[in-house]
Amino acid sequence: MAKDIKKQNASKVQAFPLQMVLIVPFVLQIFAAVGLVGYLSFKNGQKAVQELADQLMDRSNSIVEQHLNAYLAIPHNVNQINADAIAMGLLDVRDRQTLTKYFWKLMQAYDLSYIGIGLTTGEGAGAARYDGKTVTIDDWGANLPKNGKNYNTDKLGNRTNINSTFDYNNFNESWYKEPIKAGKPIWSRIYSWNGTNDLYITAATGRPIYDAQNQLLGMVGADIHLSKLSEFLRRLDVSRSGQVFIMERNGMLIANSSHYQPFAEVNHQIKRLQAADSPDPVIREIAKQIHQKGHRFESINEPTKWELEWQGERNFVYVNPWRDQYGLDWLVVVSVPERTFMGEINANNQTTIVLCVGALAVAIVIGYFTSAWITQPILRMKLASQAIASGKLDQKFDTSNIQELNILAQSFNYMAEQLSESFTALAASKAELEDRVEERTAELKTALTQLQRTQAQVIQGEKMSSLGQLVAGVAHEINNPVNFIHGNITHLNEYTKDLLRMIYLYQERHPEDDAEIQALAEEIDLEFLTEDMQKMLSSMKMGTDRIRSIVLSLRNFSRIDEAEFKAVNIHEGIESTLLILQHRLKEKPEHPAIEVIRDYGDLPPIECYPGKLNQVFMNILVNAIDALDEVNSKRTYEENQQNPSQITIRTSVSNAQWVEIAIADNGPGIPEQVKNRIFDPFFTTKAVGKGTGMGMAISYQIIKEKHSGKLECFSTFGQGTEMKIQIPIQQNIVN
Repeated sequence: MAKDIKKQNASKVQAFPLQMVLIVPFVLQIFAAVGLVGYLSFKNGQKAVQELADQLMDRSNSIVEQHLNAYLAIPHNVNQINADAIAMGLLDVRDRQTLTKYFWKLMQAYDLSYIGIGLTTGEGAGAARYDGKTVTIDDWGANLPKNGKNYNTDKLGNRTNINSTFDYNNFNESWYKEPIKAGKPIWSRIYSWNGTNDLYITAATGRPIYDAQNQLLGMVGADIHLSKLSEFLRRLDVSRSGQVFIMERNGMLIANSSHYQPFAEVNHQIKRLQAADSPDPVIREIAKQIHQKGHRFESINEPTKWELEWQGERNFVYVNPWRDQYGLDWLVVVSVPERTFMGEINANNQTTIVLCVGALAVAIVIGYFTSAWITQPILRMKLASQAIASGKLDQKFDTSNIQELNILAQSFNYMAEQLSESFTALAASKAELEDRVEERTAELKTALTQLQRTQAQVIQGEKMSSLGQLVAGVAHEINNPVNFIHGNITHLNEYTKDLLRMIYLYQERHPEDDAEIQALAEEIDLEFLTEDMQKMLSSMKMGTDRIRSIVLSLRNFSRIDEAEFKAVNIHEGIESTLLILQHRLKEKPEHPAIEVIRDYGDLPPIECYPGKLNQVFMNILVNAIDALDEVNSKRTYEENQQNPSQITIRTSVSNAQWVEIAIADNGPGIPEQVKNRIFDPFFTTKAVGKGTGMGMAISYQIIKEKHSGKLECFSTFGQGTEMKIQIPIQQNIVN
């Protein structure tokens, strides 16, 4: 019997071990999942880079556009004021002494390079800031030569001594001729000022003026420093890693964020530069590549985005036309290199890969031990079966922790016992027959033959029964992990299809080259409609929010917030609040812009009520701005420049469990008696209509009661105020 089994095993085709059959599909599935996660991580990283670049360029372009609208409107507003004053008879154009003193006063209020008047009689006057700092007075008559004089002035704008004399005929100057010819307010041209100590480029505006009888008297003009635009561009966030520059339609540079000037100095004379000739390599390369792609600057009439390669790196470029009603037609170009965003994304990808590899290793180990746990009892049963086949009928198979294998073991043990009993009975019968061999030889031979036939049938039946139970138990046990793997494959396939359908749907809903959609967008002026609608909604929202905040202030002070906690980035809330208050922080005629100094620490996500916490930031920042505005209103513009207003925002983690946000200003500070009542409801030191007295009381309730934190005020009268917020990183929420 043993020989037959050995021959049968030798004749079989080589098969794989059961443990290998179980673990290989499991490992393959893990490999597929890791590959999918890695691919999705890579695609998400690329998408994140594109979205971040678009957001940064859109925001930077919007800021530049707002600044251009505000800054370049100043000279035209000044000309409008002067023309109206002359038309109303408030200014006498023949009294050049009074005119120049008036122009001198305007120069103190506006950061212009020149304000003046040219008359049809050939006479004229103006106030100039030739060196960029000191204001002097020009006065010229109609009769050449030496008809013009430049005067120094005292602190009140009165003429003192003559600085220089010159020949001047305003009929030959474009700043006079072009507005007269146009008959309306225009920009005459951009020209260079080659001073003794200072070189800069400036833009001139002009406006015809008339008397009460609508008779032409001449024109009024104002010039503006274009170097101020470069200074503004250098202060933008995007300037730290990218470039922003402004140019005319002919490619001439006007301003840029580079440390290079947008013009060249040749023999102490200004030579204006094309963008393609800029000393800054980034500006130069961007201008050249736009031309190489077949795009003329004159033909760019709508916002356009490109991805340009330079020095082996991808650069995101956004070109936006900017125009005004007085004839300016410029291009604003924003460039951001890809490396600005790739550092954190690469780190995230590396982390994802490490985690996937770790998960793969853990899964392989678990799969190995699981398969070993399943196969070891089966292997022991195999050895016991081989021992029985070789004649060792005293085999006993121990039970295991698997229910199906326990049933199989009981059947195996029962089969072994039956075989052992059968062989014992046969041996006894054989001995008895041998003792009676002489008497019943013939009967014994017959009985022995029958017994052998019966023995063969019993053995074959028991073997087939046990083998059937063994096969059924093994099949059932293997079926469980196989069904588990199959079920997960189905779900994984559905997830993949869902993701692909989502991508296809996004492509269908957002086509980039659909001519019909583009035509409709131009027909309805989609860009203007979107921008104007957003402005209208923003204005309406700000107004209603203000009304609601006053009406609901008492309810918010006493009501328990029922919203859920959320883990958020505190810095995003601070920046959103600063963005809303940007109109109060920017430069005004009476004082420079309020500088915001950010000293942000590395904070984890904080569990809080985001909306309520933003309300606290808003209340504290509004109080700081009000205090600074009060100080600025009591000082001159020069005093405000010498002592600029500042708000410092500092965040940090303390004791590993708390986050601290400190907001400080360099305002007048708070007297001790006022500081003691700052968190009392309805207490305010502001004028009627400017404050309800509930802002700090509500802020204290939000921090103390809703966030289990602290809100403290530190102030020294005359030296500024600091509001310090402390809240736990994780809230203890009782269900």
